[in-house]
Amino acid sequence: MTILETYETWLAYAADDPDLQTELKTLPGDENSPELRDRFYRNLEFGTGGLRGVLGAGSNRMNIYTVRAATQGLAEYMHAAHLEKKAAIAYDSRIKSGLFAKEAARVLAANGITAFLYPRLMPTPALSFAVRNIKCGAGICITASHNPAGYNGYKVYDADGCQITPQAAEEIQALIPAGIFRSVKLVDFETAVGEGNIQYIGEHVIEAYLDVVKKQRINQNIPSVKVVYTPLNGAGLECVTRVLRETKLADVTVVPGQDVPDGSFPTCPYPNPEEEAALEKGLALCRGMRPDLLLATDPDCDRVGIAARENGGYRRLSGNEAGILLFHYICEQRAANRTMPGKPVAVKTIVTTDMAAKVAKQYGVELWEVPTGFKYIGDCIRALEQNGKAGSYIFGFEESCGYLSGAYVRDKDAVGASLLICEMAGYYKQRGLSLPMALEKLYEEYGFYKDKLCSLTFTGEGGSLKMQDFMQALRASPPASFGGFDVLETKDYLKNAYFENADYRIPVRPDVLEFRLAKDCKIIIRPSGTEPKMKIYLSAYADSHREAERNLEKLSQLPILRPCL
Repeated sequence: MTILETYETWLAYAADDPDLQTELKTLPGDENSPELRDRFYRNLEFGTGGLRGVLGAGSNRMNIYTVRAATQGLAEYMHAAHLEKKAAIAYDSRIKSGLFAKEAARVLAANGITAFLYPRLMPTPALSFAVRNIKCGAGICITASHNPAGYNGYKVYDADGCQITPQAAEEIQALIPAGIFRSVKLVDFETAVGEGNIQYIGEHVIEAYLDVVKKQRINQNIPSVKVVYTPLNGAGLECVTRVLRETKLADVTVVPGQDVPDGSFPTCPYPNPEEEAALEKGLALCRGMRPDLLLATDPDCDRVGIAARENGGYRRLSGNEAGILLFHYICEQRAANRTMPGKPVAVKTIVTTDMAAKVAKQYGVELWEVPTGFKYIGDCIRALEQNGKAGSYIFGFEESCGYLSGAYVRDKDAVGASLLICEMAGYYKQRGLSLPMALEKLYEEYGFYKDKLCSLTFTGEGGSLKMQDFMQALRASPPASFGGFDVLETKDYLKNAYFENADYRIPVRPDVLEFRLAKDCKIIIRPSGTEPKMKIYLSAYADSHREAERNLEKLSQLPILRPCL
């Protein structure tokens, strides 16, 4: 069908959500209209984790019809793969998340799969836990993570509570029906709840999740710290505050105005805890209350950003800085407490700080590297279990504020990370150190690492093609230097398999270029899998802060990349 014919089909059949009809009727009925083309030039792509896109009417938007179609494909995949005919569903505070969760449950129930739906919004890691706890064949989490308010998403999990593999995503995509208005099975929600084909997840599952998070503590006799916490109008409020208060690790004050779930994110349009702008209200409260820490979790509460008191103000720690503090704390304390496994394993993504290798070496930890995406860390945990080494995993982290200290779930967990961050802060406070002071000691011991992420946005119909051209240009004419630093080694992950050892193998070749430079500097370039962006990771190393910052500034100029834009 032409774009105009697709639009007219939506006008005729997309009647179940009045908001969509209102929106459709305001669109120009002109096939050459950029707005119409962007909404209907393709079906919203089912990527490696599921769907993510702008909310609204159209085949290239997140709405009840794209959610229904994706769930129909998932249901048929579950039948074909002979998976357990049960699926867990969670959702966050985003616009229409609760509606999308119910629509997914309706489709699953109509296809003979019992849907277990959380009765209220819950963190993404709680979904991973429920899949394993209830012994489901799959899981669905309705969230767009840290994207702006106009987005929503649909993440799919396998029976192990890990985000699905690229191969599974391709198989589900192939089963998603083209005729999304007539080829999707549905039941009435309330009738299905009454008949048991749709069930609400019981409080005992939530309690079990919180109990296992609390067991991730390393030291029991740690004094409480004073914390300002913001869930950024998302799903973290209940679980994070309960865990911190029930363990007595923190005296918690929640940021007013950001405590109530609200998918419009009125005080924080871009609810990404990596960004300082997302912490503004929390930092303002900190300046008056003077807590030890500010914690901020993203809308689905799988990532946590922090700021810690320093010299009368507050210093925001990057995901790499917080991650290396946690990694070192876990290694040091488990070694001291004699709870370190015989052959410990930690996992990080390739874009995460190289400083982790030095910490791992000191404590005899085998450090694995995986592609960007926490699901690959989950795959490593699964591989260890399958090889009889379930207790070997001690920590996994990524530079985008994602951390997991135990194998109780298969995704990053901001609830568990918040607990360990507060424990760690209390430990150092006992010794007269703030977290920034503890970090400085690590730099003095291991060397000074500075990291920076640059993002280039490519939107619209031609955005993905421009990103492909960008990468092709770099491959066709690989640079000899960046910012005055000679390229010593180039890794093209698209052409070579780098992710395997005796215990695991990840059969993916991501579209990533890595340039190892003189003076232990590094640049990694990749298209984002969740946003229309090209991401460029800069990493500098030196023997002092000043020199590391100078090296990072040289890399930040990136003159060699300008012709590729």
